[in-house]
Amino acid sequence: MAEVKTAHEIFTERRGRVAVITLNRPDSLNALSISMRAPLLEAFESASRDDAVGAIVVTGAGRAFSSGGDITLLAQDTSTINAVGEASAVAATVGAGGLTTVSIGVALGRNDISNDIEAYVLNAIEKPVIAAVNGAAAGGGMSLALACDVRWASEKSKFGQSFVRIGLHPDWGALYTLPRLVGASRALELMGTGDLIDAAEALRLGIVSRVLAPEALLDETLAFAERLASGPRVAIAEIKKSVKRALGYTLEQALKREIEAQERCWNTNDAREGFAAFLAKREPRFTGR
Repeated sequence: MAEVKTAHEIFTERRGRVAVITLNRPDSLNALSISMRAPLLEAFESASRDDAVGAIVVTGAGRAFSSGGDITLLAQDTSTINAVGEASAVAATVGAGGLTTVSIGVALGRNDISNDIEAYVLNAIEKPVIAAVNGAAAGGGMSLALACDVRWASEKSKFGQSFVRIGLHPDWGALYTLPRLVGASRALELMGTGDLIDAAEALRLGIVSRVLAPEALLDETLAFAERLASGPRVAIAEIKKSVKRALGYTLEQALKREIEAQERCWNTNDAREGFAAFLAKREPRFTGR
């Protein structure tokens, strides 16, 4: 573990070649506040720029990943929605045995954190971003998890696109990510009802790719992230870019993209090392170049 940084609501550290970004408001189930904007963006930017980092893990402190927007704002004054811009999340609270009630949250304005996170997570960061969903992921919290490249979840996790419960539309990029994961019909059902689903259902639908015991989640996710971080960095960056774009491609566009990406990978030191290791029947030692 190295380079630990704290910013009240965001905790960052580097474990090996993996940057770990933790939403750090456990008393509010890591509800998303406006004051989290700068340190959260800085955490993503820093991890993206750091050559020692090959992958990023996002998780939450305590019992939740993130319950969505900060409920206190709307509770204090419903006019806050107009003051900050479009509202963007609903919080889910955890009682004994799991999620028991759904309460309201307010999210951030159209030109605030939502679009910035979308840009950084989905478009700008070339490194793999993995969500370790350790508990409730509701409203904007679920949308943030969806914006990551891979989602691994605790058996205790719950997911909900809860915006509709207060007459709001999903955001944080969920309109783009969720239908691509589960299809239009199921996305409409989840968004239209705001129903919560458990980890097993999220796995069945393809929202998460693995469900683990709570005590094993972070360690297993970090081991997976370290494996990616230790791989050929250019190739993995090109794979991520290609997969993100692939759903909008025709066959001809996909073939063209494959050729372009392969040309970039072919001329790397890692490709030469990969060939040499294969021929020598040993494990490759990639350097990220």
